[in-house]
Amino acid sequence: MSKTVKKFETEVQQLLDLVIHSLYSNKDIFLRELISNASDAIDKVLFESHQNAAVIEGEPEGKIKLIPDKDAGTITIRDNGVGMTLEEVEKNIGTIAHSGTKAFLANLKEQNVAEHPELIGQFGVGFYASFMVADRVTLLTRRAGQDKAAGVRWESTGDGTYTVEECTKETRGTEITLHLKEEMKEYLDEWKIRSIVRKYSDYVQYPIVMDVTRTEVPKGVNGEEIEGAGTIEKTEEETLNSMKAIWTRSKSEVTEEEYEEFYKHVSHDFEKPLKTIHYSAEGTSEFKALLYLPAHKPFDLFMPERKKGVQLYVRRVFITDSCEQLLPDYLRFVKGVVDSSDLPLNVSREILQEDVQIKRIQKSLVGKILSTLSEMREKEADSYLDFYKEFGPVLKEGVHFDYANRDKLQDLLLFESTATDAGSFVSLKEYVERMPEGQEEIYFITGTSRAALEQSPHLEIFRKKGYEVLFLTDPVDEWVVQGLPEYGGKKLKAVDRGDVIPATEEEKKEQEAKREEAAKQYGDLLSFVKEKLAERVKEVRLSNRLTDSACCLVADEHGLNANMERILRAMNQTVPESKRILELNPDHPIMQVMATLFGKDKTNPRLADYCDLLYDQALLTEGSPIADPLRFTCLVAELMVADGKAAAGE
Repeated sequence: MSKTVKKFETEVQQLLDLVIHSLYSNKDIFLRELISNASDAIDKVLFESHQNAAVIEGEPEGKIKLIPDKDAGTITIRDNGVGMTLEEVEKNIGTIAHSGTKAFLANLKEQNVAEHPELIGQFGVGFYASFMVADRVTLLTRRAGQDKAAGVRWESTGDGTYTVEECTKETRGTEITLHLKEEMKEYLDEWKIRSIVRKYSDYVQYPIVMDVTRTEVPKGVNGEEIEGAGTIEKTEEETLNSMKAIWTRSKSEVTEEEYEEFYKHVSHDFEKPLKTIHYSAEGTSEFKALLYLPAHKPFDLFMPERKKGVQLYVRRVFITDSCEQLLPDYLRFVKGVVDSSDLPLNVSREILQEDVQIKRIQKSLVGKILSTLSEMREKEADSYLDFYKEFGPVLKEGVHFDYANRDKLQDLLLFESTATDAGSFVSLKEYVERMPEGQEEIYFITGTSRAALEQSPHLEIFRKKGYEVLFLTDPVDEWVVQGLPEYGGKKLKAVDRGDVIPATEEEKKEQEAKREEAAKQYGDLLSFVKEKLAERVKEVRLSNRLTDSACCLVADEHGLNANMERILRAMNQTVPESKRILELNPDHPIMQVMATLFGKDKTNPRLADYCDLLYDQALLTEGSPIADPLRFTCLVAELMVADGKAAAGE
């Protein structure tokens, strides 16, 4: 057959223009695509050899060779795969987005073949990526098992036409030569080729080789360099990819050292992982996953610009290292790879399309990770505690955002409490199990640290009654409790919000009677204090939660407490205008002093000072700043002087 000039279909030319100018965001991908096609071709010929050994032609081992030629300005990708006939070349390249791989799989399906090689095709589209970097592409191919004279030579400059002719080709397979554009000559550099193969094709199961020339000094029989012998150039074929996709092997075949080495490779961490999760999913969602829980949180864990997600591979070919769709944000600390046999990528295979299949994989991954954490919590308590201290604040985000897994997540939460030593934790399940008789709710308090919360006056009545209060010291906890209104049928209640005083019916009657009596005694005084602090507090009332302190500030049931206001300010958010309730302890001596002074002279200016001091004192005990520190210190100093004089009998 003589050389024939043909035109691309109109749609093919449009696709070619799209590929060259806008389809791929990274030109390096052209080599990934051509290597993937070569790997597919080798898969096909090895599969066919089971039924027809002749197609192997005495060469049973698959190999992909890269041949850069700086003098000619070309790079060649050569494989010993199945190759193509003239008709197949026309179909796969001349027809719009025709996929030889896709047709091959469809044919197998029609024949009801149960087992077949995993392929990552779309030859036509991937092949067109060559024109991003080349101004001329030459393809030589011969179908395995056919006569050497049955080769095909195809060539195009991407200008809308191509030439095709029969030729002689000694070996089976395909050889694609890219005549690189002048500005693309960097793809002839050894380091560039190595980096692309290492990033995208390191785990392709066939060796990707390249001839490498090194300059060295000749050595004698003893292995020592010969002085004065000058240098020689030595060319050897080197394999560029590791081919060690350990996630494709069974767990019994992988050593701990191999797991650790791979973890360090994917995470850039120098330490061992805390936990390895290696499993395969079958059924409606078929994929393999090798995931790791790190031992320590990375410095950028809470930085919004950090890369999130595990690495995504499709049949050993790298797609992306930031696949956010596969894991929710609260599991962003998980490292590893997911390799799927059939994911719906867009035509450039750079972007994962939204699909029910992806959601199924995510559901499976999240379920496996959470079940692993649950098992650690039950069987490896110390390891789980180490994990939780590092990643607990991130895991908690899921309670607020992942409603489907809320029940699993709430059992993984740990908190310090009034019943634990510093550094020790209690789960919600353990809290409920040790609740004393009569306690109906789970009590908690939020703040910046355990040390600060332990001094809170809000805890006084709970300590007296022996009720445990959880310390919630992570900023995210304010949102966690919004997503977790109850656990095990027990409501979660903040001790610094609303009227949350624990009491039996009999105790409530006693408290009400005591409050009514105190209201008669201090009613006018409370009105006076409220009037003086009207611009700062919503209400002034007698407290049932205080046993030792004189006062405290309490938020409404659904109002902002001091901790939430601090968090909003730290986030540069507008803090809504709100006032809290000032509670006064009717049994504290200061109430008697103020009542006596109020009874003698309601206009005494010292009463207004006492009101200011009580309010500022309440602010300080909750960790909030006071508006006028100078006035506060002056008043305290005056009281000290007056008390000192009284004690001295002056």
